[in-house]
Amino acid sequence: MITLKQIKNFIEKSQNPLIFFDDDPDGLVSYLLIRKHFGKGKGVAVKGKPMLDTSYLLSVKKYNPDLILVLDKPIIEQEFVDKVNVPIIWIDHHPVVNIKGVKYYNPRIKDNNDNRCISHWCYQLTKENMWVAAIGIVADYQKPSFIKTFTKKYPELLKDFKDQKEVMFNSNLGKLIRIFGHSLKGKTEDVNRNIEILTKVNDPFDILEGKNEVTKNLLIRLKPIEKEYDRVLKKAVEENKGKDIVIFVYPSGKYSFSAELSNELMYKFPDKFVIVAREKDGEMKISLRNPEKKGYDLPKIIEKALIGLEGYGGGHTYAAGASVKRSDFEQFLSIIKEELSK
Repeated sequence: MITLKQIKNFIEKSQNPLIFFDDDPDGLVSYLLIRKHFGKGKGVAVKGKPMLDTSYLLSVKKYNPDLILVLDKPIIEQEFVDKVNVPIIWIDHHPVVNIKGVKYYNPRIKDNNDNRCISHWCYQLTKENMWVAAIGIVADYQKPSFIKTFTKKYPELLKDFKDQKEVMFNSNLGKLIRIFGHSLKGKTEDVNRNIEILTKVNDPFDILEGKNEVTKNLLIRLKPIEKEYDRVLKKAVEENKGKDIVIFVYPSGKYSFSAELSNELMYKFPDKFVIVAREKDGEMKISLRNPEKKGYDLPKIIEKALIGLEGYGGGHTYAAGASVKRSDFEQFLSIIKEELSK
């Protein structure tokens, strides 16, 4: 495992780094922290799947980088690595994997219980833009190490950190998390435009209040996404009132809200296991949330549910994802329910 100091040296020496990042607030924030601090780096959000695979070699060919950074992706396909002829730095906090040809930074190599998110490590790398780092860390359901300094500097964003879910869904910091998440929705060209705007914002209130023409236009463009999310969330809540397990299935549309829905449903249905699934191209893309008080081992439950099925899955103890064929979805759910009843 290489050190943060070594990673910093690689980036400083690079002239044209290409940065692949997960399409969630933790991944986006990690990219923004590096881009803002070093003033360079073309960002590419890896959407719709947990792995960086050979389909992204097109981006490598297009941008001709001298360094590749991969942020917050649990899997890199070995064939992708083998076909790239520049150094690859991979910063991750998911379960450790063995792969050749990359410079791998993962805190779980030394301590399997250390799953601090990539926004945390990129902030340690840059020591700048605390408010941006807070968005990514809290969005990944973690508490920033600098929380006292943050609440003192930005009391309008967050007064205290007594309850994680309240911070997520009942604070101005939570509003920023939602804006960052929705900025990653939609067509690739729209997402890229949104990200480019965020690289230039230095004040969180510019975003919250649309203080200038650029951020005002960003909020206007995100309004249809916000409206659709609220509609789907309302439907999910209505369908699950009084149920022991929260299960919500919705069809594929313009936007995928599975991760956001599962997080907010966990807030609205405390102590309930949450499963949100979206049907797309014959597959079910699934987001699962595990209430902390129940003590389930979510990755192990998913592993058992996938036995004999065509699919994949994994993640953290309290938040994970999976994908199975539509025809296997009921069997997948059946095994999940069986494991929860033990």
